[in-house]
Amino acid sequence: MEKHFCTCTVTQCPDHPLNHDKGCDPCIQKNLKLGEIPACFWVNISNGVTGSTEYSVENFTKFYLEHKASETELRKILNNVIS
Repeated sequence: MEKHFCTCTVTQCPDHPLNHDKGCDPCIQKNLKLGEIPACFWVNISNGVTGSTEYSVENFTKFYLEHKASETELRKILNNVIS
């Protein structure tokens, strides 16, 4: 099988592209159904995701704000939420 570009490190997951020939579709479908964000998005922000147990959109937003957002970005986000 050709190497997939997937950056997810959870290779034991049955939906990981290394474990079938359907690409990212099974992972995305599962995450959409559960209201979650795929692990590759989390890893893109910070490699320190181990130990996370809840991958909801809400927790992803908090994780992003804690690990990536600058003060300027945070102000923009908060202004958009308040408006």
